[in-house]
Amino acid sequence: MLQLIYVVAFTVLALLAMANLIRSLLTLGIESQRQFSPQRVTHPELLDSDGHVIDEPLLVMRSLSVEDARAQLDAIYRESPSYGDDPRGETQA
Repeated sequence: MLQLIYVVAFTVLALLAMANLIRSLLTLGIESQRQFSPQRVTHPELLDSDGHVIDEPLLVMRSLSVEDARAQLDAIYRESPSYGDDPRGETQA
């Protein structure tokens, strides 16, 4: 008798799940057919002081050679406050 109750309960749960799945699919299909008016939201950094969209490139990069990049990184490292502090006790020349 207990097994029959389990079968009936899981059958009801399965039917409810299938009904919910079908209802969700129908709702999704109906909402995908609706036409939305395109509202264009622009990020504030892409606007000039008057509120118009900027058409020019925002980032211009120049290529560096490996030696130039290494020299710039070494200069930044030498300017850091902990440049002379070596944990092994060695000093930089």
